[in-house]
Amino acid sequence: MARTLFITGTDTEVGKTFVSAALLHAFSKAGLRTIGLKPVAAGCESSSQGLVNEDALTLQHFASVKLPYSQVNPVALEAPIAPHIAAQREGKNLSLSRLVGLCRGTLMAPHDMSIVEGAGGWLVPLNSRELLSDLALELRTPVILVVGLRLGCLNHALLTMEAIQRRGIPLAGWIGNQCQQESMAALEENLDTLKSAIRAPCLGILPYSKSPDDEAVQQALNISTLIPRDKAQ
Repeated sequence: MARTLFITGTDTEVGKTFVSAALLHAFSKAGLRTIGLKPVAAGCESSSQGLVNEDALTLQHFASVKLPYSQVNPVALEAPIAPHIAAQREGKNLSLSRLVGLCRGTLMAPHDMSIVEGAGGWLVPLNSRELLSDLALELRTPVILVVGLRLGCLNHALLTMEAIQRRGIPLAGWIGNQCQQESMAALEENLDTLKSAIRAPCLGILPYSKSPDDEAVQQALNISTLIPRDKAQ
């Protein structure tokens, strides 16, 4: 049976796409058919196929099941601002029911593992009534939390963990990502605190890299608990 994971982060620019791509590559290397989705993306640029987003293109590249861009990123917004504000300015409908329908339709394609990447942090609004994180609840998918290893990550990680678990959504694990070339001060002590405080398994501490398929990045990931039992080798 196929499994879907929702990827969120402690903030924007913490490496959600990098981690999503690394997971897609790892699952594909394990012989699994993978799909990567970025349902909502802001900061898109014009191209021959319309508005496209660099993060969504990355997921499309690393997924083994090749889908049209319009399915990977069904809601593409031009302004590099909060999605609900960009949608209002561009006159586009941004609703939970629409996103759920689009995602479910795409996930009907044969696959084993799918990654659905959020935008920004956990509580990013879709509109005045709904949050993008509501998508994880409606799709009934566990969440992986990407922690950007930089000053402030302890507070951001624990607040996000509490917000996820308060809604009764399973937290499948967390991944620490060294999103800056220079390691944060007191890295090991901060990692010890995260490991003891986050009530979910650590699935890897990724070194700084620009390549999700970098060998050091892949070796740092632990995907064994994420693979469906009937797909495990």
